[in-house]
Amino acid sequence: MRRARFVQFMLLAGFAVLAARALYLQGLSNEFLQRQGEARYERTLTLPASRGKVLDRNGVVLAASIPARAIWAIPEDVSATPEQLRQLGSLLDIPERELRARLIDSDRSFVYLKRQLPVDVAEQVRALGIAGVHQERETMRIYPQGEVMAHVVGFTNIDGHGQEGVELAFDESLAGTPGSRRVIKDRLGRVVEDVQMIRPPVDGADLRLSIDSRLQYLAFNHLRETIDTYKAKAGSAVVLDARTGEVLALANLPTYDPARRVGLTGDSLRNRVFTDQFEPGSTMKPFSVALALDQKRIAPTTTFKTYGGRMTFAGHTITDVSRSTELDITGILQKSSNVGMTQISERLAARDMWNTFSALGFGQAPALGFPGVAAGRLRPWERWRPIEKATMSYGYGLSLSLAQLARAYTAFARDGDVASISLIKRDSAPTTTPVYTPQTARNVRGMLEVAAGFARAQVPGYRVAGKSGTARKIIDGAYSRTRYTASFVGFAPVSNPRIVVAVRIDEPGGDVYYGGRVAAPAFSSIMGGSLRLLGVEPDAQFQTLRVAESQAAQAGAAQ
Repeated sequence: MRRARFVQFMLLAGFAVLAARALYLQGLSNEFLQRQGEARYERTLTLPASRGKVLDRNGVVLAASIPARAIWAIPEDVSATPEQLRQLGSLLDIPERELRARLIDSDRSFVYLKRQLPVDVAEQVRALGIAGVHQERETMRIYPQGEVMAHVVGFTNIDGHGQEGVELAFDESLAGTPGSRRVIKDRLGRVVEDVQMIRPPVDGADLRLSIDSRLQYLAFNHLRETIDTYKAKAGSAVVLDARTGEVLALANLPTYDPARRVGLTGDSLRNRVFTDQFEPGSTMKPFSVALALDQKRIAPTTTFKTYGGRMTFAGHTITDVSRSTELDITGILQKSSNVGMTQISERLAARDMWNTFSALGFGQAPALGFPGVAAGRLRPWERWRPIEKATMSYGYGLSLSLAQLARAYTAFARDGDVASISLIKRDSAPTTTPVYTPQTARNVRGMLEVAAGFARAQVPGYRVAGKSGTARKIIDGAYSRTRYTASFVGFAPVSNPRIVVAVRIDEPGGDVYYGGRVAAPAFSSIMGGSLRLLGVEPDAQFQTLRVAESQAAQAGAAQ
């Protein structure tokens, strides 16, 4: 009897303890336990902001984000037949052996199988019904203009962060601000309950560039034709609006497709218009001439003896392609006379040349916010020797980018002031820097019209001003005798300049390497097509371009 009562007592005591414990857990400790449970299963999810679109000046989409899916798996939960795995590998473009290796990794509780998968393909993956394989929403970036616009737009990485081009330069404004929310997830990562919206996402702003897609295609195609024709190593071209300083086109070759970035090299990625530095050669001569005119060291009618294209200066021999014996200032630019420029440089102070070149933007990186923009090289004037002052006057001993050179030529297109350049469409006038007097700029403009008067640089219906340049490249610290840079830069129409075009061809192959032979035809094609696309009114009568080769050579085709 006592034993039975003892057992009864123990059972009752046990029930009492359980009841007390239940009361404690469900009543007194309910909030604590709730917090503990939430800590184990509650998660804060990032709500991605929609990345802004990149548009050209006319609203053409250059980059945009579209819906996509990320495919992931919990390896220990995956259950699939060999046929299902084969189909999954085919849809994800993953070799079956590699796919199996990812799915049997027992040390991992989560593995991505594919990021940024198109939605239609993701639906086919879902239809396979493989246990343990899941999806989540994300976006992928597309670039409709492909390789033509690659160096302008750039690209993002798989997480949507800018890596090159304007995608990198304006990443913060394009990306927006992600939001967040708190949810309860089960062990499979599925959301079973929303807890709280902490912060809504703020979508990125659209970016409207100054680029005109029509001019971009034009410049890209003519640049590619020139490189193919002359078997050149590389090339670049830029088109500026002379009035606003906006970049209307910017083309580089070699290039790449931002949607297919496997095996990219530095040569393909470089935006050569901004990053590559080169000695400008004869395209530099108008700036020195303009300074001498401004300071009244020379007049437009001043003549110099050029000694048949050969003279000794400061212990060095200066030579010309032309064999002229005497030239006026226009003739020096037209014949591209180094001998004449050397004598002009003797009338200039090194400090004045340095100040002018600096005002033109040489030796300073353009304020574009674009990655990798080069400043070029302009040594302090105090260290210039007489021979260096002479060579700088005709384009050796300093380096600059094609963008800097094109910008500097706005001084002659804008009556003496240099416009700041921009990749973003402007709503107001550009900031400008006065460099030359309006009269000097107009005088040099007329000289450059004569200098561009040979067949290859002409544009039917338009008066064109410009200058060619040919410079030896420095290889291993010495000037090469076989590797050159050929360039041409100019503007039109001369009566009311609208656009500046600069073309540079790097290491043209064969025996033809002069800027007037290689770069001038590309300049002509890009300039003529751009003026017509922009609806610029012609300012000259249409004339045939069938000019004798000898006449073209004498007028500067071999500059």
